[in-house]
Parts: sequence; C-alpha cells; structure tokens
Amino acid sequence: MRRLIILVVLYAVMQGVLLLSSATSGVPTLMLFGFLILAAYSVGELVTVIGLPKIVGYMLAGVLFGPPALGYVSRPALEELTPVSNLAIALIAFLAGAELQIAEIRERGIAILKLMSAELLLSFVGVAVTIALLRSQLPVLATAPPAEVMAFSLLVAAVAVVHSPAATIALLTETRANGPVARYTLGVVLVMDIAVVLIFSGVLAAARALVPPNGGGGGVQVGTVIWEIGGAVLVGAVLGAFVAMYLRFISRELFIFAILVALFGAEIARVMHVETLLTLLVAGFVAENASGGRGEAFRHAMERAAAPIFVVFFALSGARLDPAAVFPLWTIVVPVVGVRMLAIWGGIQLGGRWAKLDPVVTDHAWYGLVSQAGVAFGLAAVVAEVYPSRGESLRALLLATIAVNQTLGPILFRIGLRRAAARGG
Repeated sequence: MRRLIILVVLYAVMQGVLLLSSATSGVPTLMLFGFLILAAYSVGELVTVIGLPKIVGYMLAGVLFGPPALGYVSRPALEELTPVSNLAIALIAFLAGAELQIAEIRERGIAILKLMSAELLLSFVGVAVTIALLRSQLPVLATAPPAEVMAFSLLVAAVAVVHSPAATIALLTETRANGPVARYTLGVVLVMDIAVVLIFSGVLAAARALVPPNGGGGGVQVGTVIWEIGGAVLVGAVLGAFVAMYLRFISRELFIFAILVALFGAEIARVMHVETLLTLLVAGFVAENASGGRGEAFRHAMERAAAPIFVVFFALSGARLDPAAVFPLWTIVVPVVGVRMLAIWGGIQLGGRWAKLDPVVTDHAWYGLVSQAGVAFGLAAVVAEVYPSRGESLRALLLATIAVNQTLGPILFRIGLRRAAARGG
C-alpha cells in the first residue's frame, strides 16, 4: 500500500510539473531522473507481490511513464538521459568482469565454451532460417532477391544471439543466487558478449559484400575491427591495473572511486574507438584478480553506487519499447522468439552433455539466456544506420523481438533459479 501511495503522489506531482512547464522548456532532466528512480523502484516493489522480478517492474514503469503511455518521459528526454544508460552499461560490464575469478575460469572455462558454442550455433542458424522462411511476413524481404534475404536474415540472427548481462547480473543480485546454474549462466552470457562483437562485425561485412548499402559503402575494414577488439583488451587491462594499484595502496572512498572508474572507462573507450563493454569487462577482471584480495570491498561499493543507476537503466529500456510496434509484426515475432528459445534450450542440452555437466545445470541454465537488452538495441541501431532505406523495417522487427525477450527473460530466469535451487543447483 505504501508503494501505491507513493506512485499516486508522484503522479500528482508530475501532473503539476507538466502543467507548470508546458509554457516553458519542459521538465528538467534531473527531475526526471529522480522521478524515474522513485517511480520505477515503487513499481518494482509492487510486482514482487505477484512473484515477478523487480526489473520487470522497472521496465513496466518505463512503459507506463514513457512515450508509449503517459509520456512524462518524452523521447527528447530519453536522449538527454542516454549518459545514464551508458554509465549503467559501464558499471554492468565492470561488475561482470569482476565476477570472473581465475580459479573459476580454470574450473569451468572449457565447459562454458562448450555450452556457448552449441547454443550460439543453434540459435544463429535457427533464427536465420526462420527469417528466410517467413520473409513474406516482412514487406522489406517479401519480394527481395535471394542475396538480400540471406544478408538480412544473417543480420537479424547476429542480433538475436545477443544475451543481456544487465538482466543476468540484476537477477543474480536480487536473488543472491550463487550455485552452479547461476555461475554457468553468467559465464555463458559474458563469453557470448565478447563473441557477439566478432560475429556481428563479420556478418555485417558479409552483408555489405552481398548487398552494398545505398551510396555504395564499402565493407568493414579488418583493421578497424581488430583495433576495436584488441584495443579494448589493451585499454581495459591498463585501466584494471590502475584500479588494482589503487585498491592495494590507497583503497579509500571506494563508493566515489567506483563511479569515477565507470565514467572514465566509458569515456576513454569512446575516445579511443574501442568496444566499451569489452574494455570495462577486461578492466573488472584484471582489477579483481590483481588487487590482492581487495576486490570484494570494491565490488560491494560499486554495487551500492550502481543500484539507483540500474533502476533508471531498466526504466529507460522500458520507455524505449513501443508495444504498438509489436502487434503488426506478431506473425514473425512470435516464431522468431519461439525458435530462439527452443534453440537456446537445445544448445544448452547439447553443450551440457558435451561438457558432461550435472543435469541440473543443463536443465535450468537456459532460462537465464532468454533476456536481451542494451547491446541488442545498439546492434539494431547499427543495422538501421548502415541500411537507411531497409534497415528501419529490420530494426522494427528486432526491437519488437527484443521487447518480448526482455519481458519474458527475467521471469523465466527467476523460475529457473528457483527450480534449480529445489534440486540443489
């Protein structure tokens, strides 16, 4: 009841603010940031009553107060709040890297690679074939020649294989799960994040060769791709070493230092044109394993600093979703979501048996691989940018698919963690 009262009060306050600001420049961005923290957190608490994860509530708050519904958070405001999303992605990547212990890599690394390989292959092929078979349901491909159908099917599949480190880490933090299912799921998500950069770059280069963009843009330069990946590892390692030295010899004001590390890491990655997620992931890994046992305190400080940022990040993700865009494409979105989910399940089953894992892991790890979020949005935007005339239709399909996966994923992951816990996993 208390959370419901807070929402009503927030609604009344924002109504008043909107009336007062209608003749001026609009609602201040800082006020919207504070409003989203309170509103999304309140909705997140409310949905737990019916057994849903908090992050589903955060996204629902974004849909409710964003452009799809009440419109308190306008599309221009979403653009102004983009730095918050970038900071959240940086924090997520650093925390994800910090979760990777050298001892755990030695113990589980080969098994994680086997799980990822099987799941990646089945998902990629399954989605690409589904798009090609259902091309008549998508106007941009209905009358396209075979080369275009192949190119765009592969591009959609390259985005479809992306998972969501943000949703995975948020659910693990919320549930405090740390068993084999949680660890293997997180491992697959993190390794896949690195693989996706390579896969998407290669597929985009192949698509440009098959279907040159309007204006005749050339293919992706190999040197650029190598620098984005290799440079990210190098920059991330240097940043991680700096953090490790700070933790060893100073180790004070960790809360503030955590925010500075994320902000600086994201900015230096942008300036040096390297992959941000990979940069921060490597930095987190190096900092954790080179800090002489002082990484745990820093992780806790970063988690405290990240808590309100994560709430706003998922609310903004919800605000960017357009439920109205899903319905016209349901005849292709539903099959793609279903095939992807089936392929994830089948890939984990095959990979788990290949790695000779406990059946508890093979039966439940797939639940945590359905979610999609930030990286998938970014790749969809790249497709639309490279192919201006046809990319918008593909982006609509991708965003609709991501919307469904992003909503179902956290719910399924919580179910999987509960079932695994009941079986000792």
